[in-house]
Amino acid sequence: MAPPAQNDTSPKELQDQAPGTENAPVYALIAVLVCTVALGATLILGGAVFAQIIPGMERFDSGEFVRWGMPIAKTVMDTAAVLTIGLMLMAVVLLGSDRGQLSPQAVGYVRAGTWTALAWVLGAVGTLYFQTAEFLGRRAGQVTVDEVTAFAGSIGSGVALMFVILITTGIALFGRTITTATGGLWLLVASLVAVTPPALTGHAASSGAHELAVTGLALHLISICAWVGGLVVVTYHAMRKDGQEPAVAAHRFSRMALWAYVGVAISGAASAMARLYSLDDLFVTEYGRIILVKIALFVVLGFLGYAHRTRVLTRIDAAPGGKVGYSFRRRSFLRLAGAEVLIMAAVMGVSVGLGRTAPPTPPTEGTLDPAAAILGFAIPPAMSLENVLTLWRPDLFFIMFVAVAAFLYLGGVRRLVKRGDKWPVGRTAAFLLGLLTIVAVQLSGFATYAMIMFSMHMIQHMVLAMVTPILLVLGAPVTLALRALRPAETRGDRGPREWLNAFLNSRFSQIVTHPAVAGPIFVFSPYALYFTPLFPTLMNDHLGHLFMGVHFLVSGFLFYWVIVGVDPAPRKVPFLLRILLLLVAMGFHAFFGIAIMEQATPMAMQYYGQFDIPWMTDQAADQYAGGGIAWALGEIPTVMVMLALVVQWSRDDERQERRRERHSRRGGSDDADMDDYNAYLAELDRRSRAAAGGASSGGAPAGAAPVGKGGKEVPAGEGPAGEGPAGEGPAGEAPESSAKD
Repeated sequence: MAPPAQNDTSPKELQDQAPGTENAPVYALIAVLVCTVALGATLILGGAVFAQIIPGMERFDSGEFVRWGMPIAKTVMDTAAVLTIGLMLMAVVLLGSDRGQLSPQAVGYVRAGTWTALAWVLGAVGTLYFQTAEFLGRRAGQVTVDEVTAFAGSIGSGVALMFVILITTGIALFGRTITTATGGLWLLVASLVAVTPPALTGHAASSGAHELAVTGLALHLISICAWVGGLVVVTYHAMRKDGQEPAVAAHRFSRMALWAYVGVAISGAASAMARLYSLDDLFVTEYGRIILVKIALFVVLGFLGYAHRTRVLTRIDAAPGGKVGYSFRRRSFLRLAGAEVLIMAAVMGVSVGLGRTAPPTPPTEGTLDPAAAILGFAIPPAMSLENVLTLWRPDLFFIMFVAVAAFLYLGGVRRLVKRGDKWPVGRTAAFLLGLLTIVAVQLSGFATYAMIMFSMHMIQHMVLAMVTPILLVLGAPVTLALRALRPAETRGDRGPREWLNAFLNSRFSQIVTHPAVAGPIFVFSPYALYFTPLFPTLMNDHLGHLFMGVHFLVSGFLFYWVIVGVDPAPRKVPFLLRILLLLVAMGFHAFFGIAIMEQATPMAMQYYGQFDIPWMTDQAADQYAGGGIAWALGEIPTVMVMLALVVQWSRDDERQERRRERHSRRGGSDDADMDDYNAYLAELDRRSRAAAGGASSGGAPAGAAPVGKGGKEVPAGEGPAGEGPAGEGPAGEAPESSAKD
């Protein structure tokens, strides 16, 4: 038998034979065909393209062109969104940067993202036009610009599309000038934000379980766009023979894709639960059968992703220099990635078709409590301890927040313990207790009754704004993250730790954590909310209610981070000023509660007046109780924070005393701060003398001499060298309270 033929082709020749970017248009065309076929099949299966005209209303039929044009325009919009997010992810997250500057290839991806953002704009404009035609019952060509403008300014779905058009237009314009990693990150954030407005209208906004449907669909869209877009661009990057570190980009995407896969699974399950009223709906309705198709495709994608992590990525690691250099390795990556892209194209087509398919109707339609249209649930029975403990609200946003925060925090603690470092148990207990308070007021029966009782809403508000933030702040999550996160593998690149440091030292962080900003936001926002029409407006919508909860939590966290925080911050606030700010804030909060109690008529009756609650007949009395709760609960956080401040002040004095003792043992005087100041003046004097012509350096006059106790001058150069002015450590280092790690 003849020996097997030997392959003498050199690695360079094999690399040249590998699929290159010249084949990308062919693969893109195949993906478009797959998406189109999946879209058409889903629309036919769901009946979305078949006219359902009431006899006598034929003249209001928008016609076949609108019925087909609407999902096609929506597909263009979604595809452009996926590509834009994928390109921004590649530029900012998957490719390395150099001290905050994007690499030339990353800048190229940002520029490409501006063109896909322009396509996103065009797709959104087309979708808006077809939605207007469908809403008015007009055929294509009969809708005027004024009618489209009116629809975009008054109807929820139209307003959402206008937000998309404005944001994506900004991305297309500003992206042409971006060359920094920070600028690219803002473009990525804007892209993710632009995906969410359509999720806030349509089936999600009208379904029964608002807490699951709205948040679930928003999370679903963000996860899918990051997953699909990232994979498409990573696949294209692997085709490039001059691609920048494709192995690094593939590994980073693999880690991100795992989180996206989990997000898609959770959000998809939540969305299905919000729209299906029984398990049978999965099999007997068109909507349910389309969901089963999506589930099957999702499982296949999970298998391919697992194959990527366990097989292909290990082969990429074996390539010389960490690059995909040999053709069989690149082909093995592209083979699986190409299959994933095609399946994801089919998923996108199915998803758009699912959005055009009517969900199952409620089994008790016609007998639902009218309040359910507003609340998402019927009026609960009379309030009792048993009902508070059993009538839980499955708010997906806060479920995810608590679960992810606990997972990341405990993961950080585990990493520190594993490498032999210590982390105070008290901090862990405080942080987890803070998360439990969120569970208590946002997920239990408190959340159910807070939607119809002002007193329960006020308990929810006070806990989120004045109890939860204190516990979270005392848990020192930023310090834990800085200690647990590993630095970027490449010097100058930005990983999670570097991004966190950049945020802490940013101008934005310095502004929002300034006492003159964090204090007024915390103190005056309740007045702006409850004593204006803003409160009933926000209460009437699930998103408004969600916004209030997040605002309470964030404003309280910022305020108490300044007052009692143990994390590194841009500035160190004196303890006397902290105490003064605390007392002033608590005084305003006490007055806020009294002002509510003294209201002559019930507040926000535009909202509360919509409900017929048989077991509560006096809205004014419930409001009076809510004001009393706001007044009384303000005392508890004051005591907690005051005790924490006293302990922190005492420990700070002990640290300062130990510092003075160490300084004295090194040969300094008994006044370390004065010695620091003398060293500072001596350094200024040395610089001024070294400058040409005796010019002053650093703002001090030439010949400035240190001073000692009583104002006596000390010869220049004396005192301990290498230390800065009072409050700083060794020269070149930041103060202990600085955000620099």
